[in-house]
Parts: sequence; structure tokens; C-alpha cells
Amino acid sequence: MKLLLDENLSRRLVPALQEAFAGTRHVQDLGLQGASDVSLWALAGREGYVLTSKDDDFRQMSLLRGAPPKVLVLAIGNGGNDVVLGLLASNRARIEAFEADALESLLVLRRTRD
Repeated sequence: MKLLLDENLSRRLVPALQEAFAGTRHVQDLGLQGASDVSLWALAGREGYVLTSKDDDFRQMSLLRGAPPKVLVLAIGNGGNDVVLGLLASNRARIEAFEADALESLLVLRRTRD
């Protein structure tokens, strides 16, 4: 399963995610920095990415349009890369089940406060 990281997530996450989520890319690496949400939506759907973002706009698009693409929203506030990596790693099985479920189009993962 491959993730497409929106520009509100660091492109430095990509190498760290390759083992768990092979094929993961960042929009900047695809030449899509500054692209519209609709353009990212179309690319993710066409190329089989799980669109991954902290942006509520994609949550709304998912609720209105359904999949594809599947949308993974990280509700982490200002959490940094360590928070993102920890959340994705600790929810890997849940993300894989979401990706495999033909009926689900949106998964929201929330940061747990220590």
C-alpha cells in the first residue's frame, strides 16, 4: 500500500515510511507542490494512492465523493514528524484493513495525548 503525502506533511517522512508503506510519495516529489486539491485527488485515485493529509478539505471531499481515492486524515494538530511516524506505525494494521475494505473511503487517526 502506498501513501501520497500532502504538502502539509514533510517530504522527509517518505524514506522512513518505505518499509511499512512501500511506494509512498510526497506531492513535491511528483512535481505537484501547490497543486489544487482536485488535482491531487485525481492523481491519487488514478494511481492507487491513499491520500494522506492533515487537511480537513480532503475529509470533506471524501465524505462528498467517496473513494477512490481513499483518504487518511491525521488529526494531530501541530505534531511533528515523530508524531506522524508514531501514529502511522502504531496503526499500520488498521490502515491496511482500511485500504482493503471496499466500502470505506475515509480513515481519521487521532493523536493520543500523553
